[in-house]
Amino acid sequence: MEPDLNALAVFALVAEERSFRAAADRLGVTRSAVSQTIRRLEETLGIALVQRTTRSVSLTEAGERLFAETAPAIAEMRAAIETTGNLRGLPRGQLRLAVSSIAERFLAGPFLAAFAEANPQLQIDITVTDEEFDIVAEGYDAGVRLGEVIEQDMIAVSVAGDERQLAVCAPAYRDRFGLPSHPSELAGHRCIGWRPAPKVAPYRWEFAEHGKEFSVAVAPEITTNDMALMIKLAVAGYGITFGMEASFRAPIERGELVSVLEEYCPRFAGFYLYYPSRRNTAPKLRALIDHVQRFR
Repeated sequence: MEPDLNALAVFALVAEERSFRAAADRLGVTRSAVSQTIRRLEETLGIALVQRTTRSVSLTEAGERLFAETAPAIAEMRAAIETTGNLRGLPRGQLRLAVSSIAERFLAGPFLAAFAEANPQLQIDITVTDEEFDIVAEGYDAGVRLGEVIEQDMIAVSVAGDERQLAVCAPAYRDRFGLPSHPSELAGHRCIGWRPAPKVAPYRWEFAEHGKEFSVAVAPEITTNDMALMIKLAVAGYGITFGMEASFRAPIERGELVSVLEEYCPRFAGFYLYYPSRRNTAPKLRALIDHVQRFR
């Protein structure tokens, strides 16, 4: 059976977008043309790849397996074609990024605004997420996460220097309830916790003492996936919260928050831009890598 590479490329777009219409828009064709291409591919393979309803599009088990196994090769082909087409080396096209919500320096307005200003022919699509997934299989060009959770087969470029996490509270909370002198005492305090997604256990607060790392499973009275809400609650004097120092810098400088247990909060390798190892890096991604290295 001779593979239909064009049909596989169309299938990959449908799998990425989970939408026939969105895939058609990216290709500049009609929704019907995309649907017919997928139908022919399913007939050729003799198995259903996509489940269609009036409201949504999802992949069958066979579709998920086909997408997982072909996505890296299709991404390689896209990068090679884009590199070849952009003979002048000008970054162009859509740059898709998956960025951790706590990557403060990367998500800061000046950094991204300067990059967009310098690359007017780029369409930058940023998904802010703390879910862990395969960026290649999901159609992203690159991601930004803490270095410790990046897969070893990825190329990683430091976005900034070392980071650290801090426990913080408002002066009003300190004056009313006092402060813990050791992380083990957090169980006796009101805590505001973070979880990356529903049905996931609250994040354990990580500390170090005498060079040994340990974590504390606090029992937060309020848990959320929104760092901004955590900060607001802490500033309001509700309790102690925990997160990246950069997230708290502004309210600490304004005197709205104070650090807690700082001597137990070590520094560690911070955030990295990461992307798959490819022989030919697309100009759009190369432009971002260069921008990151200039801003470090």
